[in-house]
Amino acid sequence: MTDLSAADLIRLFAAEFELCALAPGEHVVVLSEPTSRGDYVAAAFGAAQLAGAHVVSAVVPAGSPTPVPSTHTGSGAGLVSVLTDTAVQQLLQNADFVVDLTREGFIHAPVQQEILAARTRILFVCDAPDVLARNLATAADSGRVARGVELIKGAATMRVTSAAGTDLTVDLTDSHPGAQKGFVDRPGTWDHWPSTMVMCWPQDSRGRLVLSPGDILLPFKEYVRDEVVLEISGGHIDAVTGAADAAFLERFFADSDDKWARSLSHMGWGMMRSADWFATAMYAKHEIMGMDARAYAGNFLWSTGPHPFLGREESYAHLDIAMRGCTVRIGDVTVVADGELVE
Repeated sequence: MTDLSAADLIRLFAAEFELCALAPGEHVVVLSEPTSRGDYVAAAFGAAQLAGAHVVSAVVPAGSPTPVPSTHTGSGAGLVSVLTDTAVQQLLQNADFVVDLTREGFIHAPVQQEILAARTRILFVCDAPDVLARNLATAADSGRVARGVELIKGAATMRVTSAAGTDLTVDLTDSHPGAQKGFVDRPGTWDHWPSTMVMCWPQDSRGRLVLSPGDILLPFKEYVRDEVVLEISGGHIDAVTGAADAAFLERFFADSDDKWARSLSHMGWGMMRSADWFATAMYAKHEIMGMDARAYAGNFLWSTGPHPFLGREESYAHLDIAMRGCTVRIGDVTVVADGELVE
């Protein structure tokens, strides 16, 4: 039987590359590892050629510095083969556009900042084909996330509350606000297809986070089954109480052998209206990164572990926890009301 899915993927990647402003004559590197999706490599290569770009496919050895299995966890630690090979780094720095099809990406690896400093733009892609198609961004998403970033820049605090008992106050001083919009159209920038979210990297937060049944634990790609209460002070998780899920998280922190495992990292809210909260339940864990959960419109997403602005690049105990039903206020402005996105 003839497999026609490649044709669909080429059209899909071509639409994404148009958003990325890929121009004729630009130099593109399609970066992959042996376990990357071969159909994505072919589609990215073909779509770049159709755009008139010069394209190279670079396959590098697998192997991540993170101690957990590489199953699209979101840790973003990169590949050892790239982190230790200056020839590969120079190839990426000399490109105009890198399509990162590795399993984990490089978002939390310092080498990525060196590549971006060379004005290379990087697009990370790893979710399943229908997830990419359903969540294809629009040009308007750039302005949507930019407004969220400006809100954070102009505010002193973020406050997150919920009927379940969450009440977290976040100091936004020097919190380095940022966003993901699902495409990368400016030199020296990184983005993730699919994603539409606003986040920041606070240095201090205090209060309580209460996870409710149905919230999502990433990278485990599991739904919370029973209430978990986390007490926060100084941007640190001081206590975790509850039943089975609390014991699971507590054991993860203890076993990680990571001094920053209990430290909060980035946090923000999702704006991807096409996202499906239940997608996490519909795929095998190796098929998705979980961006439906991370960028779901109206969620509150917070994380633990790495924090590039506090020198915690080598923390691998990286959790992303997506919560629904919260109210998020940036200063006096409500951006999420009881789990519903306000725009």
